[in-house]
Amino acid sequence: MGVQGSAGGHHIAAGNIALLDELGIERTADVTKAADELMNQGKTVIYIIVDNMLISLIGLRDMLKDDSRSTIHSIHQLGYKTTMVTGDQQKAAEAIANEVGIKTVQAAMKPDQKVSVIKKMQQDGEIVAMVGDGINDAPALSQADVGIALGSGTDIAIEAGSIILIKGDLEAVLKAITLSRLTMKKIRQNLFWAFFYNVLMIPTAVIGWMHPVLAEIAMAMSSLNVVGNSKRLEKKRLGEK
Repeated sequence: MGVQGSAGGHHIAAGNIALLDELGIERTADVTKAADELMNQGKTVIYIIVDNMLISLIGLRDMLKDDSRSTIHSIHQLGYKTTMVTGDQQKAAEAIANEVGIKTVQAAMKPDQKVSVIKKMQQDGEIVAMVGDGINDAPALSQADVGIALGSGTDIAIEAGSIILIKGDLEAVLKAITLSRLTMKKIRQNLFWAFFYNVLMIPTAVIGWMHPVLAEIAMAMSSLNVVGNSKRLEKKRLGEK
């Protein structure tokens, strides 16, 4: 909800509307109007309270990364759905989501509520990847099937993530997805060729239609084929689908 403390003999608090409710402070019509104007600009509103009196509003806005919209668009093209789960106010979150092309927004989420959102997705049969960088994201990163932490984020988020994007580059999320898809494709190809050689060569050798030495050579070729096929991953550009 925010932070509270004492300075110079005064009680000072700064936080969201939930903190105002917690402290029992009412908002006037002017305050509500000013807050709505800030949120319509995509800004998160922080209320400043001194000695239980609201004295100021601060509007904070996240700066979008240059590659945010293009990355989200590419992820959608691959067939994945995206949801913004944030602690920011609903209007501010929707303004940012509209800019990057995310249609589903879950706003005003506390850390435990973010976890609940992911659990609900998992119960519905979804496989969830969570991308985050803040302290509030750490529990959700742990709960997700794949937690992707930005290297430019907090230490606790990095510790909770199973994939760390060192440079904090959002395009690396797309590269991680592409690498995963390419790797699974290679695994399926290798399993096919391994079973192909085993199913074909072993019975042939057992019934005497092929000399055992030739069967052994065929098995060695199977292993070389699998290794060579896997090595081809090194030549793949992660920007490719």
